[in-house]
Amino acid sequence: MASLLPKLMKALVKKEEQASYTYEEIPVPEPADDEVLIKVDCVAICHECAGTVVKCGPGVTEVSVGDKVGVENHFYCGECYQCKYEDGAICSNMGQFGHGKKTRSGGCSEYTTVPARYLYVIKSDLDAEQIALLEPLGVAHNALERLDVKGQDVLVTGCGPVGLFAQAVAKVLGAKRVIATDIENAKLKLAKEMGADITVNTKTKDLKEFVVELTDGVGMDRICECSGVPSVVNSTFSLLRKGGQVMLVGLPKQPLHERLFKALTMRTVHGRLIFHTWQEIEKLVAEKKIDVKKVVSHRFPMSKFEDAFKALFSGEACKILMDPTK
Repeated sequence: MASLLPKLMKALVKKEEQASYTYEEIPVPEPADDEVLIKVDCVAICHECAGTVVKCGPGVTEVSVGDKVGVENHFYCGECYQCKYEDGAICSNMGQFGHGKKTRSGGCSEYTTVPARYLYVIKSDLDAEQIALLEPLGVAHNALERLDVKGQDVLVTGCGPVGLFAQAVAKVLGAKRVIATDIENAKLKLAKEMGADITVNTKTKDLKEFVVELTDGVGMDRICECSGVPSVVNSTFSLLRKGGQVMLVGLPKQPLHERLFKALTMRTVHGRLIFHTWQEIEKLVAEKKIDVKKVVSHRFPMSKFEDAFKALFSGEACKILMDPTK
């Protein structure tokens, strides 16, 4: 396969610190000793990548040519305290695939190089779109697994891709009732398809009044905050019951200012547990317990990347996929 590789490829290139990219023809990269070259089969905004291994560096033993892979885009160092004693997902020296942080490549190209240890080899019959969507699904799974939702009422605030995945994961993990909130009816309709039992448009309904009525004044057992909107994040604490738990997935840059007197547990999450989360979510998708493609609102050739980003910034898109071959 390596002998049939082209010399040049199409890629989105960031040359300057300004908006957008240039769509160029550049040399196909050569993998270093510990790297592999993958043919990118699908890439999502932002930077979630699925591919097929087409060439391995001389030192690579973990993967083989022909393997279908997902890219763990948090490039952990393997040497810091967190990597040695906890998990690479919270590495102190994190690089990030596609963001230019300690990495030179990304997924918005026909081919890309990735150190072999950051690749998850797919064992089931998933297609490229499903593989690309494992990465954001993994964020939701990591959050809900830590939140201990079995038998609990779970409120998920925000119906972006991760919020929608969180609703689906909550149901699969045994939540009693899943309540989804957003300000867009179209997203709430999708939430129902993903597994939400109850939806609330917080533009037209007071969420606190709703929670008081739903729980007979007790408050929510579990909350997974996925909007990242400061006012929403701060309001979540007043919705919890005493002893409840909240997981902050959407993290605002502004400080939290709510006073906490409920003996509650607050957690945050960063990415996926490497590679435990990948194994768990691959099984969920392969067994058709979660249909990840339901969150896809747009598909574009990568050559039309400007249209893809316009759709993203319009606020009307959910998850956007691009085909690097077109």
